[in-house]
Amino acid sequence: MSDTLRELWLRGVAFNPAAPSDVLIRLMDQASGELGQLMCKDRDLPDAVIDAALRHPEWRIRGALARNQHVDPSRLAPLATDPSGLVRARLANPHPHPWPRWVRPLPDDILVTLLTAQEGGEDGKVTANEIIWELDSSRQIPLSFFRSMAGREDPALRIRATWRWDSLTPAQQAGLLDDPDPAVREAAQDRNWELDPERVEAELPSIRPSSRPFVLGRCALSPALVEQCFADDTVRPLARNPHTPADAVARLARHPEAKVREVVAARPDLGPDLVAELREDPDEDVRMRARLHPFPRTWVEYDVIDRVIGHGPECICPITEPDPDPATVPSPDWFAACAVSGEPVLRRVAASWSGLPAELVGTLAQDDDEEVRIRLACNHPLAPPRLLLDVFVTRPDHRSDLLTLPGFPRTGRTHLIGHPDPEVRALAAADPTLPEPPVDDADEAVRRAAAANPSLTPEALETLLADPRTAEGAAANPSLPVPRMHALLDRCLNGAATPPTAAGRREAAPG
Repeated sequence: MSDTLRELWLRGVAFNPAAPSDVLIRLMDQASGELGQLMCKDRDLPDAVIDAALRHPEWRIRGALARNQHVDPSRLAPLATDPSGLVRARLANPHPHPWPRWVRPLPDDILVTLLTAQEGGEDGKVTANEIIWELDSSRQIPLSFFRSMAGREDPALRIRATWRWDSLTPAQQAGLLDDPDPAVREAAQDRNWELDPERVEAELPSIRPSSRPFVLGRCALSPALVEQCFADDTVRPLARNPHTPADAVARLARHPEAKVREVVAARPDLGPDLVAELREDPDEDVRMRARLHPFPRTWVEYDVIDRVIGHGPECICPITEPDPDPATVPSPDWFAACAVSGEPVLRRVAASWSGLPAELVGTLAQDDDEEVRIRLACNHPLAPPRLLLDVFVTRPDHRSDLLTLPGFPRTGRTHLIGHPDPEVRALAAADPTLPEPPVDDADEAVRRAAAANPSLTPEALETLLADPRTAEGAAANPSLPVPRMHALLDRCLNGAATPPTAAGRREAAPG
């Protein structure tokens, strides 16, 4: 058996969707090299395999499981107290850059364990604080959890609640500023500086230049600091800052730079005279924003629109779990009004909301605006399978995300088998209703998908297993009998010198 076939068989079996627990557990053996780690990280796993990985003596196996986004995160709770700090750190931040588009939140019990740990693991590789910083940067902590921490009994958690000061209610902020624990009060006062104009002015020089636009765009600003921004021509952040005073907003509405006027034009605090003036602006984007003005009646609505405008159909910005607090998202009625608006931008906003009712989803799925349809496909769980397939074919940037959606069609793709794009042909080659999977296609990915097509018989797979061009796909084929999977592993993990054949394979006992 060549090393090439060995690697292809192992990889194929590791990602065979029909491989039972006893087969997958064998792949955690040291003889399989790094493949066990890859399997534990990148595929759905049966409960018995998860249990075996949680108990595995090799920290790299447990660390790979910590990064698995297919496993119910509640099953990963033991890893929050793993002896290895490196495993804990991978659970805290499982996504090396670039981050995936969807990041699911961790359960509350795991978050509490990681945030209150007194040490970073027995191996001494990382500290508890380093793990916390990994967690904070991972996008796995929902804003609702920060709000819940404000009322926790543990002072350490109330301190953590101050990290997202703007997400707390005024009552929660007041409670933390008057907390009985001095460390909590100090943390709250330190975060509350963003709403103190004089303190913002004093702190700004010490803030690194890359963070100053954020400060100028979110914090309360003193009159002197506002004037300094105009003098330095750094007013863009002021255009979207809800604390910018009315007289400065009026000046920004007449700023010579169209991008500044554009951001100002939809502010919910803009007076009717300025709205009327901006609706006649020479710049089309400014006029469009001004036409939207009746919709952003609150700053929450303004922010939702602002996150959509200007991103384009290729946008792969992060998608996060919806915040359950109704105070932090526009109302369902507002999104419904956006869905039937004559403005494409507002329909794009509606298409980006996962709570849109089914009847409006059906309407937007046929919208004339391509970006509306793309956003619906990428964001809404009820997006029609036909739409998901259409977006897959026409927009390569979204393909990897679309394939993870439960509603993505697994059949009805055979008409794409002659498509010039090999990635599209590979999708069609995996359709189990395809009469003759193209195992001889010129493209490697298409051959692999065709060889893994479950319509192939076990007899047909034997020829494909012996050919390096199709061996991995054949080993990943769910039609491959389980005893055959064990026989392949016997050859690969025990170092046999000749490839197994259909006639010579033995029936391997489970386990």
